[in-house]
Amino acid sequence: MADEPTTGPDHSAAEAAEVPDSTAVRTALWRALHVRVDPPPHVLEDEIGLRLADPGDDWRDRGDMDPAATRWFRASIVARARFIEDLVVERTDRGVGQYVVLGAGLDSFAQRRPDIASRLRIFEVDRPGPQAWKRRRLTELGFGVPDRLRLVPVDFEAGGSWWDELEAAGFDADRPAVVASTGVTLYLTKEANAATLRRLATLAPGSTLAMTFQLPPDLLDEDKRAGLRVAQRGAQASGTPFLSFFAPSEMLALARDAGFKDARHVSAAVLDERYFAGRTDGLGTSSGEELLVATV
Repeated sequence: MADEPTTGPDHSAAEAAEVPDSTAVRTALWRALHVRVDPPPHVLEDEIGLRLADPGDDWRDRGDMDPAATRWFRASIVARARFIEDLVVERTDRGVGQYVVLGAGLDSFAQRRPDIASRLRIFEVDRPGPQAWKRRRLTELGFGVPDRLRLVPVDFEAGGSWWDELEAAGFDADRPAVVASTGVTLYLTKEANAATLRRLATLAPGSTLAMTFQLPPDLLDEDKRAGLRVAQRGAQASGTPFLSFFAPSEMLALARDAGFKDARHVSAAVLDERYFAGRTDGLGTSSGEELLVATV
């Protein structure tokens, strides 16, 4: 979407590099907007990201917070988060003890679900500046950063290896994990996405990856293409252009070629049936973002 986010309290020039990405703020605000404007039952109840971002009292006046114009994107954001949260709960009940969030942004699972988080070691991977900002905000809000939550800073621009930093933070590569990567593939080249999948396919047996991907425009209905064009213009203006689109068959082939034992496609239609069935307000995903679930 086109509007640039505000970043909360005034920041000095030195702190400017330590604010979250515009996409991370937008995602957090859309999750809060779902609670504020959509009638219950809510797919996900999350306003902690809003508190972290602290965008000011006028945040709902932003152009990218228009309830009607953003409904598909907002629904997709909360559906993917709920799906992954359900997956993490299921795998935790089976004894998996590690959860990795790639491109964590303002993810709030560790704060919202202490009942599950207390049984996990959670690793949030992100760029150093935004992660330092988040650490500070968690402290200011009284959440803190307990030992079970590991914030893993990776300087990608300097050639940093997220895998090396993950292991340095205490990740045990010999034990199974759930890894979530949402809203990331779109901003990476196809070669970078393939490399990430190859690395993740070396996780311990019993590990699960949940990764979102964006359908190509020609696989969307015309009205959805129009919304995607608006989002593309906003991403370009924010300096984070869309780079990679995948048909489901292409994404599944990429995962299998990377070495995953099993890979399945979770479509927007499946998410709609699971989380939006029976609603009278017509809320549903259909933004073209779908999910890959792959197991090692």
